[in-house]
Amino acid sequence: MKIKTGIIGGAGYTGGELIRLLLNHPDVDFSFIHSRSNAGKPLYSVHQDLLGDTDILFSSDLKPIQSGELDVLFLCLGHGESRKFLSENTVAEHTKIIDLANDFRLAGQSVTGKRSFVYGLPEINKAAIQSAHDVANPGCFATAIQLGLLPLAKAGLLEEVYTTGITGSTGAGQSLSSTSHFSWRANNIQAYKTLTHQHLGEIAQSLMQVSPPGAPAKQELSFVPWRGDFTRGIFVSSTIHCERPHEELTRLYKTFYKVHPFTIVSDAPIFLKQVVNTNKCIIQLEKVGTKLVVHSITDDLLKGACGQAVQNMNLMFGLKETAGLKLKSVAF
Repeated sequence: MKIKTGIIGGAGYTGGELIRLLLNHPDVDFSFIHSRSNAGKPLYSVHQDLLGDTDILFSSDLKPIQSGELDVLFLCLGHGESRKFLSENTVAEHTKIIDLANDFRLAGQSVTGKRSFVYGLPEINKAAIQSAHDVANPGCFATAIQLGLLPLAKAGLLEEVYTTGITGSTGAGQSLSSTSHFSWRANNIQAYKTLTHQHLGEIAQSLMQVSPPGAPAKQELSFVPWRGDFTRGIFVSSTIHCERPHEELTRLYKTFYKVHPFTIVSDAPIFLKQVVNTNKCIIQLEKVGTKLVVHSITDDLLKGACGQAVQNMNLMFGLKETAGLKLKSVAF
């Protein structure tokens, strides 16, 4: 029997990407996409690449989530809106929820009403996700940075970290702002939210989760994010002082991610197009003297959002983790 799925907030970039994945997932029955502003319109009127693929209409009716006809509900709302939505609307108790916003990612904020959210990073929480009723999907920068640092944290090798990362325009969402217009983005980059990015809390939480006893109570992570002149993807570089030889560190990383199908350690230099349009995170290590640089790349809309949400759904419902996610990079 197929999993009956629905989406709240289907008109944005994440909503559209999730629609594409669910329409092509072999184990999903997908027909409910809520959008107040587009109710009654076909999906392809907003996501125009879907013309000829589906005749499903956006709906403003919330009865499907109240009646219990859905097995899982994806929340593709703005940050802070998911908690508000759940406080104002009834979702059937048996319906599982996967939230793509940041409302429930931190341990002290993971409960609302009778629902308690598990942090949905499969590389460290797979067993908890498999038994979870509700999951908080990680942030895009958080995913790329954490996956680059977790093996070091687990080995007790993580000292002060300096991280830079650049993201494409889809990471800013579909609503227009002065920094998302083509005329601003083209031939341009900019640092933003220097040392204050909203994903720092969840990154620190995960690093502490895997750290051995006696590790510092809070990891020192200095993060400078950048807006890039491209559409999709995240490229992160983290610099750490480390005495261990490169070969030993490479073995450490490959062992850590050996059983995780979407996180790959590369021996060769990596580049963004390797992961765009895939659910992969690819990691590369470079060592010069006592300085280690960990590069990690993801697609912000897939492993950084919707692909990871579907990966979590697969785990929650006992499916193969890679189901519906065998995606090919754009290459050129």
